[in-house]
Parts: sequence; C-alpha cells; structure tokens
Amino acid sequence: MQRTPLYDLYAEYGAKTIDFGGWDLPVQFSSIKEEHEAVRTKAGLFDVSHMGEVWVSGADSEAFIQNLITNDVTKLTVGKALYAAMCYEDGGTVDDLLVYKFAEDKFLLVVNASNIEKDVDWMKQHLSGDVTVDDQSNDWGLLALQGPVAQHVLQQLTETDLSELKFFHFTEGQVDGKEVIISRTGYTGEDGFELYAKNDALPHLWKSLLSTGQQAGVVPAGLGARDTLRFEACLPLYGQELNKDISPLEAGIGFAVKTAKDAFIGKDAIVEKGKPRKSVGIEMLDKGIPRHGYKVFSGEQEIGEVTTGTQSPTLKKNIGLALVASEFTEQGQQVEVEIRGKRLKAVVVPTPFYKRQK
Repeated sequence: MQRTPLYDLYAEYGAKTIDFGGWDLPVQFSSIKEEHEAVRTKAGLFDVSHMGEVWVSGADSEAFIQNLITNDVTKLTVGKALYAAMCYEDGGTVDDLLVYKFAEDKFLLVVNASNIEKDVDWMKQHLSGDVTVDDQSNDWGLLALQGPVAQHVLQQLTETDLSELKFFHFTEGQVDGKEVIISRTGYTGEDGFELYAKNDALPHLWKSLLSTGQQAGVVPAGLGARDTLRFEACLPLYGQELNKDISPLEAGIGFAVKTAKDAFIGKDAIVEKGKPRKSVGIEMLDKGIPRHGYKVFSGEQEIGEVTTGTQSPTLKKNIGLALVASEFTEQGQQVEVEIRGKRLKAVVVPTPFYKRQK
C-alpha cells in the first residue's frame, strides 16, 4: 500500500489506519465523533496527502482545461480556484477536481487519489496545442486545517494576512519557515485552509500546527470524520455521489456545470439527458441507518439507492443522500429504504443537512 510522508508519525498520535483505495491512511486518531465535534467547534488537522497534484502549463493550457471541465476556467484570475467535474462523452463523471490558476499559462489541478492515474491518462488523451501535463502527485503533500479556530491558529505561524485570503482563493507563502501554497476551499462545511507543500516539509508542518493549536483545541483528524463532516454539508464523494454512470447535474453540482460556455467534453449528453435522477436528502422515520448501496422504494417501485448515509454526529439523526428518479424528489415525499431485508420509512428533506453560521 502507498503511504503519505506522515505515515511514520501516525502511531505517535494514536492513529488507526485502514486501506483507502490502496493508501494506508488514518480513519481516526481518538474517535470519529470526537474529531467531528472538534472540527465543528474548534479545529481538526487532516493528512490528505494522498490527493493528486497535476500541473498544466503552456500557451494553450487554458483552452485545454476549458474543453476538459464543466466549469468556466476563463472566469478565473490569478490567485483564484474553482470546483469542476471532468466528464466522459456520455455525461458520466471522470472525476471532480479543483483548478488553481497560478499564471495565464500555469494551472494546478487537484484530483482524487483513487483517480490519479485514470485522470492523467484522460488528460493526455485530449492534449492539443502547446500544453504540458505534469503529474507531481508523488512530490507534494497536503494538510487541511478545518474549523472555527483554524485562522487564529494558522495566523500564528505565517506572515501571510489570512484575513485577506477569501474563500476559493490561494497564495504562496511560508508557514513556520516552510514554503507552502495556502488555499481556502474546504471539504467539511467549516472555514479552513489547505497547505500544499513538498513532501519533506510535511512532518514539520504537522507537528507545528498541532503544537501551536493544542491550547485552542486543534486535534488530528482522520478520514472517518472527514466523511461525516463533508456528508452533513452535502459535499459529494467520488465513487458514491459521483461516478462514471452519474452526471454532475444528477449529483447536485449543477453550479459547477456551465452549459452556456462553448463545447466541453460531455456537454451535449449532459444537456440532452438533463436530470432523470436527482440527489436528495432523506431522513429516516423508522429506526435504521441508510447505508451506501441500500435500495430506495416508493410503494413497490424501486426508485434509486442511497449514495451515503449515517447517523449524523451533529444532528443526532439517521440521514442519507440518495440518487432517485426525479419525480420522487419533492420535500416531504415519503419513501422506503430497504435495510437488512426490511422496508423502513423515510422522508425527503432539504439539503444541506448542515450549514455553518457565519
């Protein structure tokens, strides 16, 4: 299995690791619920160095990316980032990703760990003009400091004025003497920062952030809490809310699909198909937890399946995201989830389940 630059430190912080798409990563350090609560009320530090970093450069790089993704990269200015999807010709999703603009001819694409090889192959298949695709995923690590005290803690370690760094913006600077890219995008529903750095800087940054943040309540956090946090905020996970058979519109990320722009791969299919299915929130009325892959019914008709579900640590309710036929998506619509051979009642509810109070 692959390991991040922080693997040798995990035991020191009490990590319990699991196989996550071929990576040996911490699912928790203390407990998923404790880490979830810390991020909602104070802050958590995540090692997400398994994510992929692909640099795209050259005179035609913007046009290349514009054809590749669903969002409009021409709207980006230097120092800004956007969220997008890459699609197949039939409208299914190759991956969802972040695009950072460093210069008119230089971009960073951050992709999901399990998709790095597939994504890079897809990009290279569609190369045209003066474009270089450089996969540097093995050279870069990534930390995410997320939660209400994140800015207070990180500001103690950098001269960069973090109050000036707006949401979905980034800058290059130093954190505790190490060269980093500091961005402010997040994947937990909370405010926070991402620190991209070369591998050899990661252990120092990890220790420094936890030491500096200890008094403010910063804790190391694993993939378990990251999943429950992003789920409450209804942020999609590739392989569950998104995959090769699910379009970005169906997954509920239509805000990142700009059909008004010129052609991009998959545009015609996405427009033609529309949303025959839709991702909705469900809350269990009967006792039971909806899990990924569980079938959803209306009467005797199977209408879809759960993509993610759990007992929400924040709301203390059994909730899920389900991809169902569009005619069954009105709020208040009663449905049934098949759990261990029994049909249990649930209801369609508004999303996101959790929204940060600003």
